[in-house]
Amino acid sequence: MNTSAATAAARPRLTWFTFASPANFYRLAGVLGPSCGVVAAAFALAGLWMGFLVAPTDAVQGEVYRIIFIHVPAAWLSMVLYVAMAFWAAVGWFLNARMAFILARAIAPTGALFTLLALWTGSLWGRPTWGTWWVWDARLTSELILLFLYLGYMALVAAIDEVRRADKAGALLAIVGVVNVPIIYFSVVWWNTLHQGSSLTMGKDQHMASSMLVAMLLLTLACWAYAFAVVFARARAIVLEREGDNAWARALVATTQG
Repeated sequence: MNTSAATAAARPRLTWFTFASPANFYRLAGVLGPSCGVVAAAFALAGLWMGFLVAPTDAVQGEVYRIIFIHVPAAWLSMVLYVAMAFWAAVGWFLNARMAFILARAIAPTGALFTLLALWTGSLWGRPTWGTWWVWDARLTSELILLFLYLGYMALVAAIDEVRRADKAGALLAIVGVVNVPIIYFSVVWWNTLHQGSSLTMGKDQHMASSMLVAMLLLTLACWAYAFAVVFARARAIVLEREGDNAWARALVATTQG
């Protein structure tokens, strides 16, 4: 056998399940996580510069509208991350996949953070716009329920000592709770609410200056990259916690401490 053939035979073949192995995922996340952090910082700086220094003042709302550059990306990520958490929880439930459960746990705190940020910035926006910090509007109420679902999931998995039972109990709650996501998204269509409609519409002319749109998209990408970075970091920590008895994990910890 020649050298190239031997090298090809020794190299592990990538499949759909390669990174279902905690050891393989740990190595991959160690490479991707820091890169996503750098990307998040770059997009955040560019988006904040565009949103707060370049984008024009809104003709109706004045300067206060600039909260949209934080509020909208946070609201989008709060919903997307819950769907991702429920998806991985379902994969873990049906396939009994360890990494799927780990990813679900790793996503939950970041999703809760974005949900809290969406609620907080929404209140800051609502005070000068609606004259009050909070109303029991359909979208606000369903977003608050989303925060409770995140917190409930985290509390449930933390309350059960046996890891597998905790994973499956949390998965059941996450899967059932995903029904709230379309309610949040379509609440402004289904009910007459104070909350404005979608900031961006597909297939229609945008009623937003190009600099506003660019700023929002840049900050959305920043939120995405940040979410990947911290989820990867948290997942690696959970992998080490769960796989600490395995030889590869003990060797890694020993190397790090040494």
